[in-house]
Amino acid sequence: MLEAPAVASIPDEALVPRARQGDPAAREELFLRHRDDAYRTAYRLLGDEHDALDVVQESLLKAFARLHEFDGRGGFRFWLIRIVTNTALDQGRRRKRSKLVNLEGEPTSPSLDDDPARGLQRTDLRRALDGALDRLSPILRATFVMFAEAGLSYKEIAEAQNVPIGTVMSRINAARRKLQESLDWDRLKGLD
Repeated sequence: MLEAPAVASIPDEALVPRARQGDPAAREELFLRHRDDAYRTAYRLLGDEHDALDVVQESLLKAFARLHEFDGRGGFRFWLIRIVTNTALDQGRRRKRSKLVNLEGEPTSPSLDDDPARGLQRTDLRRALDGALDRLSPILRATFVMFAEAGLSYKEIAEAQNVPIGTVMSRINAARRKLQESLDWDRLKGLD
């Protein structure tokens, strides 16, 4: 078995073959490296902590069960985020979103150390952003989350969604425009 410090310094490309051979330290390291990105992506797509945790668990089980299918293109992180996105979209089709999505991935209640007025403003902003994101179509939301939250490139998103890069760019632009319009509309309604 590998020592923990030694495993942490090994790149994903070297851990994957070890994980394929059943090395528990390699599997654990891959899990630890990518679980936060997987969770944030699932949470942004589903808007529910428990659903997101279920998706991450299901996605990691799928990834390790299908590790023999991983061809190395784009790296393990990209491959896992693709599995998470597809699993979350499948779950989203089965269930309606039960809670709003938080764009920062933080609890919606302000910190005790914050100025109460600033905390309320941040909560209002989060609520507005959550509502705007919730109003996007599932495909626009997925594309935007893969770009803005998971940090995937246009090329990686295009590969994950099996569409041309131009389509990805168009979807991200449309998502940005709709988010801005939604936030502007909410602000105007608040002035009444």
